[in-house]
Amino acid sequence: MSNQIPEKYDVVVNDEEQYSIWRVGREVPDGWTTVGVRGTKDECLGYIEKHWTDMRPRSVREAMG
Repeated sequence: MSNQIPEKYDVVVNDEEQYSIWRVGREVPDGWTTVGVRGTKDECLGYIEKHWTDMRPRSVREAMG
């Protein structure tokens, strides 16, 4: 049995509304911001799966009408 505490991640999004996860404690790269969701890797990926329903960048979605 492992006594390790699972790593925590933040859900981040860029200006094109593309999502990713970023390990807590690391500086979020320029162009990305946190969305206020923090949890285990699986929890964060679950949030992204639920909320990122159109994988196209925002600029492409807007251009397509």
